[in-house]
Amino acid sequence: MAEQPDRIEYRPRIKEMPAGERPRERLLKYGPSALSNAELIAIVLRSGLAGQNVLELAQALLAQFEGLPGLARASADELAGVKGMGEAKSTQVKAALELGKRLSLTAPEDNPQIKSPEDVSNLVMADMALLEQEQLRIMLLDAKNRVQAMHTVYVGKLDGVNIRVGDVFREAVRRNAAAIVVVHNHRAQRSTMLYHL
Repeated sequence: MAEQPDRIEYRPRIKEMPAGERPRERLLKYGPSALSNAELIAIVLRSGLAGQNVLELAQALLAQFEGLPGLARASADELAGVKGMGEAKSTQVKAALELGKRLSLTAPEDNPQIKSPEDVSNLVMADMALLEQEQLRIMLLDAKNRVQAMHTVYVGKLDGVNIRVGDVFREAVRRNAAAIVVVHNHRAQRSTMLYHL
């Protein structure tokens, strides 16, 4: 009986995919919100490697680092160590994630207004959920509860932070803030935030 040759699996390059399935074309047609995380990362990476198109590389990155939060926490060196990445692609990913993080700290308006804890969460959750250490920050507000600034009061250890009351209010007094929101990330429950108005 003749030996069967190893099966070669054909994986199309992005250029060979139907136009309706290519990430860039889908973004142009439907907008960025219609794309998956892997498709958005594929656009940033631009190219894959032999035997793995850029979309598969993006999916592999997300799987290896357990999603966007893990990808954001990974160092450029860790990303560069993934097969198919290298220094250039790892810096592209880190730059894109940093832009997203910076955008998450602002609102479409120059000075977003705080009306509820959810408003605070929308401004700080993406950034603070990724922190490796406990932090205490204050959000400085004007008389109409519009955000004027964010100030880090303390960076603690892995499992706690020591706080002096005077330090919490020092920056608020210095900047003549009408109100503050105190924000603290909990390492034990990364998604939980504590707010005080």
